[in-house]
Amino acid sequence: MTPREDGATRWQTFLRVVLPLSGGMLAFIFLNQFIGTYAEFILANVLLTGVEKWTVGVMLLSFTQGQFSTQWGIFAAAATLGALPIVGLFYGFQRYFVGGTVAGGVKE
Repeated sequence: MTPREDGATRWQTFLRVVLPLSGGMLAFIFLNQFIGTYAEFILANVLLTGVEKWTVGVMLLSFTQGQFSTQWGIFAAAATLGALPIVGLFYGFQRYFVGGTVAGGVKE
């Protein structure tokens, strides 16, 4: 039986069947867009001027400038701190990844 045969409107079908099943995919798309913008390097390196406007990638590059003066400790610490927002977002959205795969599997 389809949801229309069960008495649901098109909007109820979308909210109760389609949206829960696509929640994981929507969360994944959001996270990929965030990571792409957050870690974008080439355009930011060319266009951004001034230290206060640097992205994480451009800032990490500044720690590797100089022939014999690479600051590996500061570079590793900054890379770890730069990864924390992404890890936090994945941790926050993990229920959507798991829940979306099983949400509409059983008809009540």
